[in-house]
Amino acid sequence: DKIRLPQSSRVFQALNGDLYFSNVLKEDSRNDYICYARFPHTQTIQQKQPITLLVLNLDAVNETVAALFNETDFFNGSVEERKPTFLIPSGSSSSKMVLRGQVLELECITEGLPTPEVSWSKLSGEFPDKRTSIVTFQKILRIVNVSDADAGEYRCTAHNHLASIHHTIRVTVKAAPYWITTPRNLVLAPREKGQLICRASGTPKPTINWAMNGIPIENSPEDSNRKVEGDTIIFDEVQTGSSAVYQCNASNEYGYLLSNAFVNVLSETPRVLTPANQVYQVIRNNHALLDCSSFGSPIPKITWFKDSQSSTLEGDPYLLHENGTLEIYVAQALNSGKYICVARNTLGIAENHVYLEVKEPTRILKQPKYKVAQRNMNVVFECKVKHDPTLIPIMIWLKDNGELPDDERFLVDSDSLTITDVTENDAGTYTCIMNTTLDHDSASAELTVLNVLCSPEQPDPPTDLELTDMKPRSVQLTWIPGDEHKSPIHKFVIQYTDSLHDHGHWHNLTHVPGSKTTAHLELSPYVHYSFRVLALNAVGLSDPSNPSHMYKTNPAGTDYRIALLIMGLICNNNANGPGLQYKVMWRQKDVDKNWTSVTVANVSKFMVSGTPTFTPYEVKVQAINNNGIGPDPAVITGHSGENFPVQAPDSVRVLVLNSTLAEVHWEPVPPKTVRGHLKGYKVYYWRERSLHKHNPHRVEQQLLSFSGNKSHGMLPGLQPYSTYLFNVRVYNGKGDGPASSNLQFETPEGVPGPPSFLRITNSNLNNLTLEWGPPNDRNGHLTGYILKYQQVNNSNELGPIEELALPANKTSVTLPNLKYSTRYKFYFHAKTGQGAGPVITEEAVTIMDEAGSPPRHPFHKALGEEDWQKEYVNGSQAYVLKGLKEGLSYRVRVVAKGHDDQAVLHQSEELLVTVPAMPSRQADIATQGWFIGLMCAIALLILVLLIICFIKRNKGGKYPVKEKEDAHTDPEFQPMKEDDCTFGEYSDTEDHKPLKGSRTPSNGTVHRDSSDESLVDYGGGDGQFNEDGSFIGQYSGKSSIRETAEAHSPVNTTIVNSFV
Repeated sequence: DKIRLPQSSRVFQALNGDLYFSNVLKEDSRNDYICYARFPHTQTIQQKQPITLLVLNLDAVNETVAALFNETDFFNGSVEERKPTFLIPSGSSSSKMVLRGQVLELECITEGLPTPEVSWSKLSGEFPDKRTSIVTFQKILRIVNVSDADAGEYRCTAHNHLASIHHTIRVTVKAAPYWITTPRNLVLAPREKGQLICRASGTPKPTINWAMNGIPIENSPEDSNRKVEGDTIIFDEVQTGSSAVYQCNASNEYGYLLSNAFVNVLSETPRVLTPANQVYQVIRNNHALLDCSSFGSPIPKITWFKDSQSSTLEGDPYLLHENGTLEIYVAQALNSGKYICVARNTLGIAENHVYLEVKEPTRILKQPKYKVAQRNMNVVFECKVKHDPTLIPIMIWLKDNGELPDDERFLVDSDSLTITDVTENDAGTYTCIMNTTLDHDSASAELTVLNVLCSPEQPDPPTDLELTDMKPRSVQLTWIPGDEHKSPIHKFVIQYTDSLHDHGHWHNLTHVPGSKTTAHLELSPYVHYSFRVLALNAVGLSDPSNPSHMYKTNPAGTDYRIALLIMGLICNNNANGPGLQYKVMWRQKDVDKNWTSVTVANVSKFMVSGTPTFTPYEVKVQAINNNGIGPDPAVITGHSGENFPVQAPDSVRVLVLNSTLAEVHWEPVPPKTVRGHLKGYKVYYWRERSLHKHNPHRVEQQLLSFSGNKSHGMLPGLQPYSTYLFNVRVYNGKGDGPASSNLQFETPEGVPGPPSFLRITNSNLNNLTLEWGPPNDRNGHLTGYILKYQQVNNSNELGPIEELALPANKTSVTLPNLKYSTRYKFYFHAKTGQGAGPVITEEAVTIMDEAGSPPRHPFHKALGEEDWQKEYVNGSQAYVLKGLKEGLSYRVRVVAKGHDDQAVLHQSEELLVTVPAMPSRQADIATQGWFIGLMCAIALLILVLLIICFIKRNKGGKYPVKEKEDAHTDPEFQPMKEDDCTFGEYSDTEDHKPLKGSRTPSNGTVHRDSSDESLVDYGGGDGQFNEDGSFIGQYSGKSSIRETAEAHSPVNTTIVNSFV
């Protein structure tokens, strides 16, 4: 069987396939060295005839010495040792050419005795990270994906204990053509301009050749509107029919590139490709993207409008992209509505409507809480959620990030999860997730099930925190545990706050088992520590203890030390013998071959000093005792301590995108200058002043951090029309590096802020005067103000809007020709060259006229009284107050109010009015003699008439009743006799007439000759009159039947009551 020849630093295969021996040994003598060649494309292998190597014998002494030869040990001076010499490449220098993007392999093959060691270095810089490897026993240097920066001089050094030699290889990097800018298809309208750009690079510089429709452009038909300038074709006022395909060929001696571009001369009116009436839904405070894809030739210009507004949407919070998409940085509810996208070119116009709906985010208002329950109890997790009412919510519950068990004991409600008869298997983490079509929110809580009879509680917080054994970088913390409340304390959590740098924010420092009441704390320099302790049992964490006294650590210089921690120390049970110790070994990775070691005992860590900054080390720890050495330990890799970065970022520049957004670029620092784990870059920036004001306006410095090896970042929320300063710093785990030089940039104009105030200073019958103040944030040069106003009727319906443009230097305006007694709503905003700012509103009412303006209320109040009296009047200019008392003084004022009688529109100053105490000039009629005499005569006449009437009414004898009633007389209309003051029913002259209201027979007819007409019949057969004819029967309390009959006749009741 054929065996692959083992290789070493003495015996190895070169890149060309040859086998080299740096020196030969006796055992190298063989007659079966065979070379195999494999052809991967044809999958064939060919071999060469066996080659014989014969190593000549030395004399007997030398043979004995030669048997001792090896790769590293050969120190007997009697043997013929040889200095290193180069076999490949020969001489002291050589050159190598490699193409960009390919693999560079440099080879150094030496001979000598002892075997020389080979090392590599770059004279003009450092090896590129992640692309460099040294293989084949240090004899081959390989760099993949070669770039222009890899050109330079590389040195190969070979040495043994006799001498050291060098060979320098000068590497040049050539490049086949590669694209910088490929030509792009063009769509041009007739008489429009354009250009094709074809740029490529390479070494040597490529040659650019153009062709049109496959024919070299110099052989194509001439076109006066086309001009070729090297890598660019310029079209000037193209004509219809000049469409063509252009080819660009970039070539040099190492290759070529070919690219096509189609120039289409087209005349097309705009078309909007985005579907009409599309509805976009976003969550509030997220960004929104409204599409407006269009096509046309010339390329349409896109503008956006909202609702019925006439101004285009530009500037904060809107951003218009080149493809026509409108972006809203932070969508708010006021951004909802209809948006109109207008595409316009010289041939026409097209528009499309889309709608934006800004929804409220989904938020869990009441999260499920940690629960501890006994076995067989019921547990309820509440999860109350608020979401946008127009979105469909879906509530999902998970247990330990999986589906709930298929068990009827789990009851899911709209906002809660109930678990009945809990068991130990129900313990775990429960998560409620509220999903909508746009967003979601989730919250989790843990359930602990106890199989005990008592209900445990959270422990009480520890007390009496005390700091002892205080050292520059450590301190001992002691405390007294609180009550466990029937559940053992598992551990104590120690937290700290830094009142110097991060006051009020508590961070976890470490934790110790619940059986301990002390902790040894390792501290950092230049921190003002305060500590507190929390206890944890099965129920949960206790409240924090009261903070300890502050402990300040002093600043420290750069600490380059590396701490080698002994992990997993052997406990006494596994020591397997007395005298347990630890052998700590370390060496610098890829540099040192030998281990440095030290033996320690009864410690858990060991500090190595004098190490370089942030250097990788290989570390291992081995246990030993009096009986011997333990197993060979695993090797771990660690780093020595970090230090502050030493270099500031280079090539710092800024690109101002708009009035509130800028983009900062920088060149990342070399990795070696970071001197630690690269955390990222920080941009410090601050507003120096406003361009509107000359006085400085410096505010507090702001900071943005960009994690990772970034080379750029965005600065949002800038103030328009301002000067800013900024610098960039790299930072690692130790802190910030030096700052780059402060750079200045200016933000362009933006829309202004709202005017500082708007008020109504004068309200008349048909005009109003408005005053305002300029915006506090002008954000540019004010170009004027826009005032809009409209009428508001009693049902709060709005009328048409009137608009008025006002100059920037004006602070008041009077609006004439308004309607009286009308409420107006005003909209007012300022504007700059970038557009109008936010609107402020105000309302006012014009004063009414005589017919129907809002009432004015004259108030008057006598001195000494507390309450005002008021009278409503119309809009007249004069009014008479009546009912004032003589000799009193009054305070009078006039108040104008609105329709709701609440808002006071205007109030006059008080006026003091005194009513004089004067006798009346007009005679009182009540005191005149003739009037008194007349009144007495009238009274006497009335008295005489009353006496006469009384005598006639009480005259003695019986009253005859007429037995027959006149057939044509209706008893309901008997006239009253006015001359004798008696009633016609019972007069002496007509005493035969029936009583008014007498009952008719039940059949409704009147019998004139019947005796049933008598008053005896009305009395039910009994005599109802006494000797003097009075109606005694009316008060005799007869049968209910009779009373019921009488009650149905309201006429009877009236007549009877008239004679009582």
